[in-house]
Amino acid sequence: MEEGDSAVRRWEDLDTDILVKIFQSFDIFQLISGVAHVCSAWRFACSDPLLWKTLDLSMLKSNFIKIPLEPYVYVDGRSDKTLTRILKISLNLSRGNITSLIFHFNLFVSDEQLTYTAERCPQLRRLVLPAWNRIKKTGICKAIRMWRDLESLTMPSIANPHYLIEEIANNCSNFRELKVMGPFDISFAAALATYLPNLKVLSLRCSMLFRDALIRILDDLQHLEVLNISHCLLIEIQPPPAPRRITRELDQIILDRASRLREFLICTEDSCVMCQRTKRDEGLMRWYKYEEGLWKADEVSSLAL
Repeated sequence: MEEGDSAVRRWEDLDTDILVKIFQSFDIFQLISGVAHVCSAWRFACSDPLLWKTLDLSMLKSNFIKIPLEPYVYVDGRSDKTLTRILKISLNLSRGNITSLIFHFNLFVSDEQLTYTAERCPQLRRLVLPAWNRIKKTGICKAIRMWRDLESLTMPSIANPHYLIEEIANNCSNFRELKVMGPFDISFAAALATYLPNLKVLSLRCSMLFRDALIRILDDLQHLEVLNISHCLLIEIQPPPAPRRITRELDQIILDRASRLREFLICTEDSCVMCQRTKRDEGLMRWYKYEEGLWKADEVSSLAL
């Protein structure tokens, strides 16, 4: 270097570990905005496994309108293209290192988008599913077969849970925790008792919960350690012609059965806002009416987002 010249450091010469540390402060949209195209060094840093343990799309919602026929929503084409583009860039950069995948409950993913994601996330351990409207039985079952390391699932309620629960039982030997965001009836309880008897953690918070379903899981899920029924609308079926009855207090039969659990999470506040909302929404929470991100909460720390 001749006298008078000064040393010039280029961004691409920056240590990879430092670049990765900087990129860790970026959200998913900043990370895929073109940073990886600056130079080969930056692209290498953008693909570091530390950046791709979690693909968090919980802030991305579809632009949709409700329609009277299946799938009961129409998703704007531009919204679909945006999701596809984000998935392609993210999954290319992640190089199969994603272990946690989080969708917004109002992100209407198609079968093709879900299976495309499953193929490129073979190490997935935690999944937070969106609404079911555009996901068919063949799509979710194909995805589950590729997620053999799956341990945790957060999902909306489903009309016929047996095929999904059976698919998890047949393919995911390490599966241990489940959160259901929607009505939980005896059919769902029977599916868990039949196919996932070793389930460790179950959260049903802010849902319509039938008393006979609660009794079933307490009796049959002998390996259950944590059960969260906070803010639930507990329903007792009466002999006809009597209507369903909302049970305000847990009776001694339930408390005795739940006493073996390590954690039995319930709400005991008489004026609880969340309990009032669950009752007002009849056990099927309209999360869009409330504070942004409220749906992510859970009294079970491993299930909170």
